[in-house]
Amino acid sequence: MQVPFLDLKKLNAQYADELKAAAARVIDSGWYILGEEVSAFEREFADYCGTKYCIGVANGLDALTLTLRAWKELGLIADGDEVIVPANTYIASVLAITENNLKPVFVEPSEVTFNLDTTNIEAALTARTKVILPVHLYGLISPMDEIKALADEHGLLVLEDCAQSHGAAIDGKPAGTWGDAGAFSFYPGKNLGALGDGGVITTSDTKLFEVLSALRNYGSEAKYKNKYTGVNSRLDEIQAAMLRVKLNHLNTEIEKRREVAHAYSRGITNSLIMKPTWQLDESHVFHLFVVRVRERDAFQQYLAEHGVQTVVHYPIPPHKQEGYKQYNHLNLPITEEIHRSVVSLPISSAMSEAEIDHVMKMVNSFRN
Repeated sequence: MQVPFLDLKKLNAQYADELKAAAARVIDSGWYILGEEVSAFEREFADYCGTKYCIGVANGLDALTLTLRAWKELGLIADGDEVIVPANTYIASVLAITENNLKPVFVEPSEVTFNLDTTNIEAALTARTKVILPVHLYGLISPMDEIKALADEHGLLVLEDCAQSHGAAIDGKPAGTWGDAGAFSFYPGKNLGALGDGGVITTSDTKLFEVLSALRNYGSEAKYKNKYTGVNSRLDEIQAAMLRVKLNHLNTEIEKRREVAHAYSRGITNSLIMKPTWQLDESHVFHLFVVRVRERDAFQQYLAEHGVQTVVHYPIPPHKQEGYKQYNHLNLPITEEIHRSVVSLPISSAMSEAEIDHVMKMVNSFRN
C-alpha cells in the first residue's frame, strides 16, 4: 500500500462541485480583484475567528510582514526594535521581522509542545523588546492566556502566527483573536487551504485595519491617492471564492484530522517514537502530526520502503540558514535537537482507515 503524505487532489475532490460552481460564479461576475468574494470571505472569516476585521492579502508571509509594517507606520515600533520569535519556527516568521528592519530574538521552545512558553520569553526581554510573535506550530495553539498577560504587563504588542492553526482555541477563544493581530496562511496544504496562495490578517483594532487595507493596495486609501508607499498584496477573487467553500467544511476537516491524530496516539506503541503532547482537543487542529525519532533518516527510509511518505518540518532552523549568516553562531540546543529529530506522518481528512492502519503498522514495526 502507498500512503502519500498529503493527497490534495483527493482532499479537494470532496468539494469539487462546490469549488467549480464558485469558480464559475467569479468568472461570470466579470470582477476579479477586491470584489464581493473577497469582501464576503473577509466578513465570514472574521466571524469564524471572532474579530471585528479581516484583511485579505496575497499569502501568509505578507500577512506577517504587513502587520509589522503597519505598526511602524502607526509609530508603535521602529527600526532596530526586537521581536521575540520561537527559534524552531518556519523561516517565514523571521523573514517578516528582518524585512521590516527589526531584530529577531530567537527563543527556545518547550520541548513538549514545540511552542513558546512565558519562562523563556521573560528571560529574553530587553528594553528594545516591542513585539512577541508566538507561532502556533503544527496546529497547537500557544499558551496565549499566559503570553498575553505577560505582554500586557510589559506593554508589548502580540502578533500571532496562525499559519498552521486555523480553528485552534483555548477555552473557546480561537487563534487569531488573542493578540493585537493574527496572520493566517491559506497555502493549499493548510487545514483551510486555497487552490493557490492566500492569506489574511485578523484584528479588532480599527486603526490597524485602516492602515493594512491601504498598505496591501499600493498604500492607497482612495483610488490614485497613496498615503503610504505600499505593496500589491491582495487576496484575489478566485481564491476567496474557493476559501468560502472550504470554510464551510473547516470544522469537519478539523474533526477528521483529530480522529486520525487520536488513532495515531492510541495505536503507535513503538517506544522509539516520541508522540506529540496536547491537553485539550480544541487546542490542537493537527495541521501536522509530528513525531520525534533519533534515527530519523533510517526511520524515513524504512517507511518509504513500505509505502509511507513522510516530510520533515523543518530540517534546518532559521538561525542556521545560509541567508542568516549573522545568526549562525547562536547555540540553541533544544531547537537544534528538534530540527534533527522531527518527522511528520501523513494526516488529512481524505485518509482511509486502511491507510491509517498501514501507517501505524509500519511505524510500530520500525526496529522491531
